[in-house]
Amino acid sequence: MKIIPLKEGNFSVSPAKVFTLLTEDNFNKANGIRMSVQPFLIITEKDYILLDTGIGWKNENGQTVMSKILEQENIRPEQITKILFSHLHKDHIEGTIRLTDQGFEPVFPNAELYLQKRELDFARENPDNPQFDHSILEKIIQLPHIVWMNDDLGNITDEITYEVVGGHTPYLQVFWITENGKTAFYGSDNLPQESYLKYHVAYKSDYDGRKAKELRQLWQEKASTEHWNVLLYHDLDKKTIQF
Repeated sequence: MKIIPLKEGNFSVSPAKVFTLLTEDNFNKANGIRMSVQPFLIITEKDYILLDTGIGWKNENGQTVMSKILEQENIRPEQITKILFSHLHKDHIEGTIRLTDQGFEPVFPNAELYLQKRELDFARENPDNPQFDHSILEKIIQLPHIVWMNDDLGNITDEITYEVVGGHTPYLQVFWITENGKTAFYGSDNLPQESYLKYHVAYKSDYDGRKAKELRQLWQEKASTEHWNVLLYHDLDKKTIQF
């Protein structure tokens, strides 16, 4: 198993969920919540697996940061076989499609897209929630190769396990990828930063902060016992924690 962080950058996020890239010039001036946006690519013997797709942030040359990292790793977008979506907030899905002269098209044309159907229903029930970009979301669900998920837990393959746990959103799902005795765990925004393990807090920004806090405590115990590699989507400095 190979884990490749696809960090788009560190950002300041306003209450309206506008993302501003943090730089040396604005780091001490920017208001809002500070977080990274860091999808992950996991390469196994059978699959190239993306865990969420970020916001499609572009560098000064107009190339997306994710595509640049993949290029440096000699990986083509066509090689991605699966995209596993934890939930449907804009900073986890917008890198899925791009606008061309012919309209929107998938960035990863051969990938199967695994989406939790109940999470989509929740997003549609909240059209004014700024955490969702409904125009992008509605385009994504028209793509080919959508795999709708409805169960609370199960296996996608022998290597990929998922569970719908709630917490940050009502139907957020987390993933374990296991190969050759090694386990990568993606808790998404229930466990986005290392500090969430140090301070046992129920965050008001979560749909069910108490549930998310309890899950983190449970996962920390299991990670220590089973030696998980925990992937951190929003940590400003760290990429993973190896237990």
